[in-house]
Amino acid sequence: MKNQSRFARLAFVAAAAGTLAFGALPNAEAKTFRMSVSGDANTMDPHSQNAGNVTLVLRQIYEPLVQRGKNMELQPALAVRWTLMEPTRWRFNLRPDVKFSNGNAFDADDVVFSIQRSLHEFSNYGIFTDTIAEARKIDALTVDIVTKVPDPVLIDKLTQVYMMDKEWSEANNATRPQNVRGREDSFTGRNTMGTGPFVQRSREPDVRTVMVQNPTWWNNAAREGNVTELVFQPIASAATRTAALRSGEIDFVLDPPVQDIAQLGAAPGLKIVSGPEVRTIFIAFDTSRDELLYSSVKGRNPFKDVRVRLAMYHAVNIDAIHTRVMRGQSVNTGALYPDTVTGHTKTWDKRYPFNVAEARNLMRQAGYPDGFEITFDCPNNRYINDEAICQALVAMWAQIGIKANLNAMPLATYFPKVQRDDSSLYLLGWGVPTLDALYSLQSLIRTRDGQPGNGIWNHGRFSDPDFDKVIDAVKLETNVAARNKLIDEFNKLYHERVPHLPLHHQVIPWAMRSNIDLVHSPLNQLEVKWVKVN
Repeated sequence: MKNQSRFARLAFVAAAAGTLAFGALPNAEAKTFRMSVSGDANTMDPHSQNAGNVTLVLRQIYEPLVQRGKNMELQPALAVRWTLMEPTRWRFNLRPDVKFSNGNAFDADDVVFSIQRSLHEFSNYGIFTDTIAEARKIDALTVDIVTKVPDPVLIDKLTQVYMMDKEWSEANNATRPQNVRGREDSFTGRNTMGTGPFVQRSREPDVRTVMVQNPTWWNNAAREGNVTELVFQPIASAATRTAALRSGEIDFVLDPPVQDIAQLGAAPGLKIVSGPEVRTIFIAFDTSRDELLYSSVKGRNPFKDVRVRLAMYHAVNIDAIHTRVMRGQSVNTGALYPDTVTGHTKTWDKRYPFNVAEARNLMRQAGYPDGFEITFDCPNNRYINDEAICQALVAMWAQIGIKANLNAMPLATYFPKVQRDDSSLYLLGWGVPTLDALYSLQSLIRTRDGQPGNGIWNHGRFSDPDFDKVIDAVKLETNVAARNKLIDEFNKLYHERVPHLPLHHQVIPWAMRSNIDLVHSPLNQLEVKWVKVN
């Protein structure tokens, strides 16, 4: 079969890659690397919150079975090879002589445990493991992962599933993920135990997390970077982060203010490394409730009417946001994901034009000639200029009578609020670590039905059987041409029915001291194992 040969090629490449060397010997001189971002990780549990700031920290400590290299290619990590044994059964041969930083050996029991844990209802990682029926131990270094259906992107998804120490988790009453949405405290919310290049030494939430080089990391002999101590210091204020970089207090800033990019790039001792991110910024609506939680409209929900959503779309001057708010550091879009993602088509990556007159006409047709009042939730320290984007939208929507009361808050408060479905209108950014469209389709649009991965970030609870039918077909289709045709059907529906209001794809500039060498990632995830402090 054509599909089977594709899987066979993938398995062969993986097996061959497992024999490659990983780089040069590390520099023995101690080097401290201090990095900052606007907000802290809201948990240290590797199966709880699928959020960028969480994975930014945890990827330094934990490892998956499969990882991505410097050019986003698949590489062996804790598995040295993987082979498709049957259409629904993959065999993973595990790396021998790997230890967790407490000295416990990594083996098949840890893989089975970690897969099961990631499928728990409190896990936000079901989108990566939703097709898995079971992980089955064959021997100490061999695991079969059996899927419910053939999954054409399983290996891509497993790059995001971290392996935990089963014994450590059981000893610390942490066999299930932390329930962040329920505001639960847990041992794994504060502590870690991984096999990766760094070990957590101290943790002060929202202040500082210190990690040091893991002396038992399996790849220490080929470690490319020379960082021996990593200090992760979130700084909410953009001006303060910039000042800390200029003064030398910080070596690296993941999210410098776009208005400061030119000055930082020209400043002595500093530099900017920039590139497109696989992340789209969009507006989501509560389209489920018959009456919104936070609106002046009583007895009905204006967002159930596509004309209202389309009116708000037409009212957005995206060029003004691109120029004035983002200072050119964005790519305007009408799609849910950028062209680096499998399934993107130029045909449907087109925006409805900025047209206030048409927007007002649509509001009249929908029965809201005078507009209405709505609370607009927005993070103020997660995405590039997120609060400024929201402020601009408030002014634009005011032109069609919609009074959007901006409710901006830090991500530590924002994400739990949105995840409780406690929002009528909100801004969200969505990255695609699998580099495949299904990740966005299933997470953001699929009806939430309790099945793992379905609608896990669909907190406006959008539901449309036509979308669901296409998304479910994409999940099962293994023929590349047929699958791409289905995704194109989705793209057409997305454009016509306006479940979201897409804004732009982020362009991510990283600011750093000029003595720092690193690898820029379109996933906006820094791998400190590759960082060199010169």
